[in-house]
Amino acid sequence: MRERLSVSSAILRFLQAGLPLQAMKGILSFPRRLRRYLLFAIDSAIFLIATCIALNLRFEDLPLFDQVQQYQDALLLVIPIKFCIFYLLGMYRPLLRHTGAEVLWLALKSVVLGEAGLVAFSWLLQVSVLPRSVQIISALITWIGVVGIRFSVRQFLVLVDAAPKVSTQVPRLIPSLKELESQRIIIYGAGSAGFQLSQALMRESAYQVVAFIDDNPDIHGRLLDRTPIYSPVMLRTLINQYQVTMVLLAVPSAKPQEKRRILRSLKGLPVKVKTVPSVREIVAERVSIGQIRNVDISDLLGREEVLPDPGLLRVNITDKSVLVTGAGGSIGSELCRQIAQQNPRLLVLYELNEFALYSIDAELAEAYPDIPRKAHLGSVTDGDRLTEVFQKYEIETVYHAAAYKHVPLVESNAEQGIINNAYGTMVTAQTADRCKVDTFVLISTDKAVRPTNVMGATKRIAELVLQALAAKPETHTRFVMVRFGNVLNSNGSVVPRFKQQIAAGKPITLTHPEMTRYFMSIPEASRLVIQAGAMGQGGDVFLLDMGEPVRIYDLAVQMIELSGLVPGEDIDIEITGLRPGEKLYEELLIGGDAMETSHPKIFGAREAMIPWEKLEPLLDQLFLVSYQKNVNKLRSLLKTLVPEYAPTIKPSSVLRPHNS
Repeated sequence: MRERLSVSSAILRFLQAGLPLQAMKGILSFPRRLRRYLLFAIDSAIFLIATCIALNLRFEDLPLFDQVQQYQDALLLVIPIKFCIFYLLGMYRPLLRHTGAEVLWLALKSVVLGEAGLVAFSWLLQVSVLPRSVQIISALITWIGVVGIRFSVRQFLVLVDAAPKVSTQVPRLIPSLKELESQRIIIYGAGSAGFQLSQALMRESAYQVVAFIDDNPDIHGRLLDRTPIYSPVMLRTLINQYQVTMVLLAVPSAKPQEKRRILRSLKGLPVKVKTVPSVREIVAERVSIGQIRNVDISDLLGREEVLPDPGLLRVNITDKSVLVTGAGGSIGSELCRQIAQQNPRLLVLYELNEFALYSIDAELAEAYPDIPRKAHLGSVTDGDRLTEVFQKYEIETVYHAAAYKHVPLVESNAEQGIINNAYGTMVTAQTADRCKVDTFVLISTDKAVRPTNVMGATKRIAELVLQALAAKPETHTRFVMVRFGNVLNSNGSVVPRFKQQIAAGKPITLTHPEMTRYFMSIPEASRLVIQAGAMGQGGDVFLLDMGEPVRIYDLAVQMIELSGLVPGEDIDIEITGLRPGEKLYEELLIGGDAMETSHPKIFGAREAMIPWEKLEPLLDQLFLVSYQKNVNKLRSLLKTLVPEYAPTIKPSSVLRPHNS
């Protein structure tokens, strides 16, 4: 490896010192068409020279001039026929700067068909056909020549790009070593992703891959892309030996536990750590393997996602008119993206916030221009507006994501939380049933389970409304509820808040060191919601498998470390105390055991319900008190409707700030 680096540096010095670099720059300054003509001429020369060499090798006892005279008619056909075959098969379409292994097969096909074409035309024109042995030798030499010239040009272009630029104002004959050498990096992962990443970086003069690291002991000591593969125990030695400045994680299919282990092994090393996109991002064709980025906390908190069932994704969406309430929110907007992928007949966006509606509508217009959609401003508490939209577009499926979700804000604005979350759900659900909507899916929350805050209680009331409506014999709409916990990077969640605090160099504020939460990515949650909605029979409450709970204190520490900072030194963690309505942990089930379904990540819940005849008068009282803003009566009615509701009292003292 050291020899390889020194040879590259020597070549760079040679290039900068004199004519080769200037000559190449001169050629590169030619118009593109002239450069293509130059390549045509080189290939034509290879065709003719290869044939002559083959003749000489086959008839070594005869002078070459006599051989050329004997087969001169066939030799006159070599260049035009082979050139035409090469051109038609696309040998001149790839850019030489980005030539890859694919040119090997393309050149082989072109050479073989070129020789076959030469035989065919020689026979048709009744000229002497070259002997079979000559053609075989000629084909081999031609293939080596055309492939060799392309890879040589590509490598020379890489070296030219890597050569330091010399100022025309201040000539410098001897560049510094720092200028000659690229940024040295190590790729962690010697699989296909690591190889593709290495190939992508070969075209970038700013980076130089000096080693691969892999956990598989069977490949230690072997070469990948001419670069040695080492054990992880060699990391620190390699970093010091080659003055490595960056480690790239090329393990897109690794589970979060494996990524956490790898990142722990990199702690304390004087390098930046970046990663390649996940398999999901690559398969979705949103990014390429060569697009590196900073390691994000979502890489560690995500779980191994079960591939979605295409049938379940399509059943309520494909060729149907679908409406999403709260279409501009974190979950609502992702639902819109997922729905657009399933080819609905029409997608209707219903949102109260003008800018949020504009943003998701503009995004969908660009990403899914062929999907018919309509954007409507409106409140879920406005039954007349909902009726107008439902009837106008003959809505068949509704995903109800509109809700106030921020616990402290809803706690201090309880009456508005009840009106929007509970009354709004009731109005939307009843309107959907009157308009003969087939399916209504409610986005619920784990905070609805034994709620300690108004927000959680309102979401449980929303569930009770749908359960009661579903039990009515005359109900047309199939009502389904789906509960899940926190989603990564949603509006108002801890992850973007912590990112802002770290970016500003401020302490991370945490309410309690033992606070735990479930986390799931927004795309995964949305896909599971769509699938669960397709599985329900009516009145079903589904739970999403949220994986293992995460301690928020550990989350804060990891986010600081991923930013290249030291907890307690660069960024402090301050404990502020629990806020009103907040609890240390969340649950997904009120009572009993979760029931398995056909989907491994979706479970059914057996939850108590209140018949509509008993629920309706209680709801009338609750909504009346909400509009009257009688807070004491309001909380009493919440307790009546949701017996598990146990509001917390604001702590009398705040815990002292604590640094990690």
